[in-house]
Formats: sequence, C-alpha cells, structure tokens
Amino acid sequence: MAAKKGKSIRQAVRLITRQAEPRDIAEIQAVMRNAYPTMAIYPADQLQGQMNNFPEGQFVAVYDGRVVGYCATFIADEADALSPHTWRSITGDGFASRHRPLGDWLYGMETFVDPSVRGMRIGRRLYDERRRVCQAHGLRGIVIAGRLPRLARFLKQGGGAAQYLEEVRTGRRRDPVATFQIANDFEVRGLLPDYLPSDAESAGFAALMVWRNPQLDDSARLEAKRRRSAAVQTIRVALAQYAMKPVASFAAFAAQVRFAVETAAVNSSDFLLLPEHFTLQLLSMESEKLDAEAAVRRMTDHGPALHELMAGLSVRRNINIVAGSQLVLGADGAVRNVCRIYLRDGAVHEQVKLHPTPDESRHWGVAGGTDLDAIPTDCGPIGVAICYDAEFPEVTRHLVDQGARILFVPACTDSRQAFMRVRHCAAARAVENQCFVAVAGTVGNLDGVGNLDAHYAQSCVLTPCDVMFPPDGVALELEPNCETTAVVDLQLSALWTGRNAGAVQQLRDRRFDLYSVRWRADA
Repeated sequence: MAAKKGKSIRQAVRLITRQAEPRDIAEIQAVMRNAYPTMAIYPADQLQGQMNNFPEGQFVAVYDGRVVGYCATFIADEADALSPHTWRSITGDGFASRHRPLGDWLYGMETFVDPSVRGMRIGRRLYDERRRVCQAHGLRGIVIAGRLPRLARFLKQGGGAAQYLEEVRTGRRRDPVATFQIANDFEVRGLLPDYLPSDAESAGFAALMVWRNPQLDDSARLEAKRRRSAAVQTIRVALAQYAMKPVASFAAFAAQVRFAVETAAVNSSDFLLLPEHFTLQLLSMESEKLDAEAAVRRMTDHGPALHELMAGLSVRRNINIVAGSQLVLGADGAVRNVCRIYLRDGAVHEQVKLHPTPDESRHWGVAGGTDLDAIPTDCGPIGVAICYDAEFPEVTRHLVDQGARILFVPACTDSRQAFMRVRHCAAARAVENQCFVAVAGTVGNLDGVGNLDAHYAQSCVLTPCDVMFPPDGVALELEPNCETTAVVDLQLSALWTGRNAGAVQQLRDRRFDLYSVRWRADA
C-alpha cells in the first residue's frame, strides 16, 4: 500500500558497525565458529585482551541486533610489521599484546563475517573502520597477513606458493581473500611461510599486504603521534600499610578503613590498595578464639556489611579500591580467598586467589580459584595477584597479555623472610613484564585470632629497571612495620617508552616459537 502524501516512512537502522565490547564476546565466538568451522576459535581471554590492549581498534558489525562480523587491529612498529613474522609472534599469541601506541602501522590481525550475511558488504564496512582508525592516528597505513584458502589445493596440483600469489596479484587467478584485499587497494609485499600452521587451507602461508594512507604527510603524522603520546595519563596509586590491631565493633573497623580511604582520596588518588586478609581483623571482636570453620562462617556473615562499606566509599570518595581480600564460603561449600575490586563508577569485580599457601589450605581449608582476568577501569586494564599468586610468573604474564599495565598485589605475611619472597617476585614480575607492581601488606599484632597473630610488611610500588624509571626500580617504599598510607604517581608513558625503545624489551623479544602462556579453557 502506498504511503500517504506528505508523510515519510521511518525504519530502524538494521546494520551498524561499532567498537567491540566485552558483552559481545560470546557472539563474536559464535560468528567465528560459523566462519571458520575447521579452526580453533579465540577463547574469551584473548578477545578480552584485544579489547583491553587497543579498545578503539576492535569492531563488530551488528545486523538486526545480532553480531555478524568482527575486526581486530593493533598498532605495530614498521620493523615488526613489514619483516618476516608469524601470527603468534606479531599478535602476542592472539592477545594483541604487541600493541605499540607510538608505532607506525595499523596491523589487521583478524576479520571474519558470518556466512549467513555474506553479500551485504560487511567485510568492506569493517575495512572502512580500519581505514578510519589508521587515518585518525596518523599512521602510515595498514598491514595485513591475508589467508590464501585455495593455496593448499594448488600446491597439491604441483604449483608453488610464489606462483600462486603472483597469479592472484596479476588477476590471472582468484583467491577468496587475497583478491578481496587487492580490490580494497592493498598491494602485495610477499609471502609469509609458517604464518599460521593450523590454517590447512592456506598450507600455513599468508600474503603480506599493505594499504598506504593517502592522507598522510609528515607534519600530520608527527602531530598525531604527539596526540597519542599526550593521551597516555599519569595514574596516582595509594598503598595502605594496614595495622592489624583489635577492634571492639564493626564501626571501629569501618573507621580505620575509612581513614585509609579518606587519606588516599584527599590526595586525589586513582587507586587504593588494601592488604590481603585485612578483613580478618573483624575476628578480634569475638569473645573467644574461633576455630577455622566457625571463623569462616563468621567472615561470611560479615560479607554484606563489608560490601556496603567498600562500595559506598569507592563511589562517594571517587576512588577505585582494590579491597584486599576476605574469606568467602561459597555455595559449593568451598572456602576461597577473594579480592573484590570496587570501581568508582559503581562496578564491582572479583579475583579469587589461585594458589592458596600450604598454611591457608591447612588452617582455613582454602581452595584455589580458576579464573584470571584483567579488570577494565577508567585508568585502563589492571591485574590482581593475591600474595602467593605473585610468585608464579605465568599469572602476571597472562594478565599483561590481556592488557594489564599495573599489577596490584595485596599481601599478608608474618615475617621479613615471607614478605621478601613476595617482594622479590614482584620485582621480577615488573622487570619481565615491563609493568608497574604495587604491593601492600599488613603490619602489627592481632592476638586472639588464630593463624593471624604476627605481621610484617614494607609495602612498595616497583617498576621496570631502565633509564626512564627510578635507578633501583622502586617508585615508592614505605617504612617497615609502620601503619601508614602513601601515594605515588606512575607515568604510563614510561612503560610505552620502555616497551618500544628500552635497553631491553622483554615483551617484544619473547620467543613465541618456543613458549607461551595459555589458560586452560576447561579449568
């Protein structure tokens, strides 16, 4: 039926492209399964890492409210992007952890579209988003390593890989991927053997191709790089070296916590780190010493009040609080050591301790967690490793692969030897991952609370060791065994400088052909 004269018909937009978000991960995985039925899909931690490492470089296409395409990119140095490489080495094992904010080229690490909507030019729309990002950042162009899905069949017929690519380049042969790239103004640079060995259709090969930014001139490129450099912010971190002393009521405990938060907030801190097990101070309220089972039940009872206290302080005082840890009795009957992270926008995240100490397991019956995720904040992704977890290098590496720039280590130790184990390992994590590591511990004595009578700490913030950092790799170190709260400013630009141009570049120089850290999806 014809529309009435003078009236327009308005329909909702059915197809959009937008920046990818964590809520899209399950749908992105479903699209990848459909697009590549014979290949492994990205696990959630890799997709989260891509979004954390370069948020504005990851896109989804959404049709009728459903994700139907995905595009992943990061910025790379020319020396890395245009020289021979493999998928694992250039992408940081799929996490986009080789992202270089001050690099020269946009590297297109992934694009796929659901087969059910092919023919709608969704791939071209995603490529347009890549071009927009490239030009907005003043980059030289886009580099891709394109699949060659008909190459394996050609090789079986007696042809060669170089011959195949040359025939595709000159238009004498059609390849579903490379021909599309050439039609989108990409030029062939050569072959990458063993780029992705699991890609059987391409016989492991990829075509190295580039698109050059036509809007680029030297002044625009330098100005864009200056803007990117200026966008890297200073982050102010506060540490609470917390005194474990008897309290008569929850109100008295809350007053001590509130003082630490207020001190950090008055100094305009972005984060406050509280120590592991500081909440067990509440057990000093009991008239008699509780056995381990009764103590855990009592701490579980305190859970709602603790949550209300921390959530309220975080929002009201405009500070992100890494709230130490507390023992939690789960619905499955297991006791876990849980750190809650209260963000100033009201969001709350959890990180369960993965490695209970032998003492925690023996006395409290604590079981280890299984999940480890970088946490998105308004200052960028962070990671949490609870005390003993910092003594396992794989934990921090997995968090840094996901984009964490600062590792927060809430600790609780009873002697100098125990604390120094944590501190030395934290220093190693800062060096090998080129990140900042903040450690906050408990001090004082808490008589009458089982397994928590003595404490020792010398809380600190540790840095990599290079010329852009303090000579001893220590940004802040508190007096040992003194109750205090202190703040320090951390320059993320120093991390980028160290990772891109440091005397040593541990993240860049990793041997992905020999080793990597992979989280078990079935854990």
